[in-house]
Amino acid sequence: MRSLRFASAEALVSHPQVALQSLDSMAHNLYPLLFKASYLLEQAEVIRQLLERWPLEEFRLGALLGPSADHADDLRARACRACLEACVRGLADHVLQDERQQRLQVADLTGVRDVQVPPCPCGRVLGRWGRTQLLAVTCCELQEGPQAARRPIKVLADLFVTERNFQAVVRALAPAGPAPLRVHCLSVRADSLRPGQLLQVLRLAGPGELRRLQVVHNVRLHAGHVQQLLAQVRFPKLASLTLPAKAFDAPPADTPDTHGEDPLLTSIAWELSQMTQLTELSVAFSTLTGKIQKLLGPLRTPLRVLDLANCSLDHTDMAFLADCAHAAHLEVLDLSGHSLLSLFPSTFPRLLGRAAQTLRVLTLEECSISDSHMSTLILALDPCHQLQELRFLGNPLSAHALRRLFAAFCELPQLRWVEFPVPTDCYPEGMAYPQDELAMSKFDQQKYDAIAEDLRGVLLRAGREDIQVSTPVFGSFDPDIQETSNELGAFLLQAFKTALENFSQALRQME
Repeated sequence: MRSLRFASAEALVSHPQVALQSLDSMAHNLYPLLFKASYLLEQAEVIRQLLERWPLEEFRLGALLGPSADHADDLRARACRACLEACVRGLADHVLQDERQQRLQVADLTGVRDVQVPPCPCGRVLGRWGRTQLLAVTCCELQEGPQAARRPIKVLADLFVTERNFQAVVRALAPAGPAPLRVHCLSVRADSLRPGQLLQVLRLAGPGELRRLQVVHNVRLHAGHVQQLLAQVRFPKLASLTLPAKAFDAPPADTPDTHGEDPLLTSIAWELSQMTQLTELSVAFSTLTGKIQKLLGPLRTPLRVLDLANCSLDHTDMAFLADCAHAAHLEVLDLSGHSLLSLFPSTFPRLLGRAAQTLRVLTLEECSISDSHMSTLILALDPCHQLQELRFLGNPLSAHALRRLFAAFCELPQLRWVEFPVPTDCYPEGMAYPQDELAMSKFDQQKYDAIAEDLRGVLLRAGREDIQVSTPVFGSFDPDIQETSNELGAFLLQAFKTALENFSQALRQME
């Protein structure tokens, strides 16, 4: 739906030269409308001129692109490169104007979503790393130019920092002199950084305002680093924290406590308990056997999102999860990499029962769920009437078991998205699980297509065509990994080279 006002705005910006000539005589309250129309039609030059002349005190990108009374479509998934570059260039033009013409005080550049299939007509997107690089370089260029702006603009941004853009980001966050654009971070994602670089970025990023922190993949942290980070940099407003694999491993030179105590974990848990707004925690691929109560028990607020994939949980951990206060508030839960139904046949269903009123997203990948577990799994899922997404790739299930499971899905009223494994019928007999990538890809495609069509038929016959199903064999799409895959690969190669050199040196010393 679009209003007559929006249709008029579209007609105007579809003739860029006419639109540009009309901007100075345009009513100020029409600028947001013209901006969304220009973004929809990818009129980059009009967008840049709109930002240069922006007559309002605030520019909030996410709000402007979202649904409105004039235009119901949501454009926030359109990370159009040309449009986003025009926004930042226009912002730079704005601060270089005469001060009497400046009215903009806050530019919020957050709210854009990255998706696998870009809906923008041009098909050229600018991901989170690219948006960070663009903003950082623009800030650096403005710092070096003539300082026409006496009143800086506060820029709210979500940053994605890696080794490749580290220097530019640091310069943007800590200008040596006057800076027309003052960057304030609402979220930071860090990858391929050394611990010292991570600490430097977070100190400069304004940790007092930070809402989301993701430290992922190739930031090599151990428990000592995590404790130091949380103790030295306070995050009073942090709502979401992601730590990389092995973040809770002991430091290399650490001596195990003779009484079985873990002072680093105790300290980390205390620091987390001081974050009174923390509701999302991801600590996947850390060995936390027997430590979940010590880590989560002191938290002051119930968690809504919890990722404990491949954390080697034991019976004590699962019992705590099933009975703790967090269980009744969980909306997103990932327990991948645990043999849930073999090791915890009563505790796991109890956990889902406690979470049933709130749980929206459940991930159970590579959990050794087999045909013999179907009855238990179906009973465990039965009360989860709020469940919207279920992912259970990498489990050895036959077509027959999947049919039973899909029939049960029809009884979950909110379910809309399912990722299911390639049935065992499509692989050679005796296939071992969990599978490596090579084995995973060697299945009978024709047989899979026939079974998948049959499973969709189960849903259709029950009137549940609203449930979308798929089998992303190599995992779900991650826009951040997609964007920085080349740098990530180079980082891994360098790490492998360094490990080989250290190994060779050790061998020579032994000789």
